[in-house]
Amino acid sequence: MNRQISLEQQQIGLFEPPLTQTGVATAPLIAVPRYFEIDTCAQDDAVFSEISLSGRAQQCLQLIAPILRELSEDHNDRWLTLISPPKYMSAQWLRDAGLNRERILVLRPRGIQSSPELASEALRLGCSHTVISWFNPLPRAIRARLTAAARIGAAQSLNIRQAFTL
Repeated sequence: MNRQISLEQQQIGLFEPPLTQTGVATAPLIAVPRYFEIDTCAQDDAVFSEISLSGRAQQCLQLIAPILRELSEDHNDRWLTLISPPKYMSAQWLRDAGLNRERILVLRPRGIQSSPELASEALRLGCSHTVISWFNPLPRAIRARLTAAARIGAAQSLNIRQAFTL
């Protein structure tokens, strides 16, 4: 029996994995470029997240701008707090990226206080809905301290690890 198959039947959806003759799906047809990863530890997933970015600084900024914009527009009466953001993330960049500057605090440590101590304190106080840090690497002890402080302050901790070129 000679059976004809139409073109429509032969096409596979762009994001659907092809089926083998046994009917088992194989790997997807499209490989997504790996610019960032989001990592949450099972026990910390309620209060701690981490994004790992790689690439040029401008690419990294384009990737995190929508995330920061969304967090700055949160209809919460608490702040989005940035702890020691990279130098290229200037006040001008924050404005150009469309962030709500009235809902953002940018904090840098003073004196003998470290960035991890400042982030822990900001989380613990509960004045921020989200505290974003840029620790790379992030030792387990600091991650545990941030997680505990976030739970106390009913806040979210987001760490952004960057491996970029200028």
